[in-house]
Amino acid sequence: MSLSLLGFDNILLPVGDLGEAVDFYERAGFPLAFRLDEAGIAILKVGDETPGVLLRQEDGLSPRPPGAWSPRIWLEVEDARATAGHLAGAGFAPDPPFSVSTGWTVELADPWGNIVGFTDYLKRPSLARKATAATSA
Repeated sequence: MSLSLLGFDNILLPVGDLGEAVDFYERAGFPLAFRLDEAGIAILKVGDETPGVLLRQEDGLSPRPPGAWSPRIWLEVEDARATAGHLAGAGFAPDPPFSVSTGWTVELADPWGNIVGFTDYLKRPSLARKATAATSA
């Protein structure tokens, strides 16, 4: 029997402090879809898609540097090098952009070691999503 995967629901990231995590990701450019403090969760929007990045507070999770164990979530942007500039302007110190087969990628670790990458398709534009009013704003 083969499994029929229909798409993503949400991507869950464990965080130690929901308020600090929401502030971190909003500064990085993620719009907040909703926040439910009593459940310890917040959903961040990603483009026009319904699924998003779900921040889930985990009691006892302390800040830690990223490691080999860290999951990497890459999200498509129009220009990863420009995104690196945006992140630097917002007070972050992302890793330098690096070349990938489709374009460029810049990665940023949150205080709990989760790594979010921003990748573009400048080398393979035929594979890129088309920007919409919501993603261009």
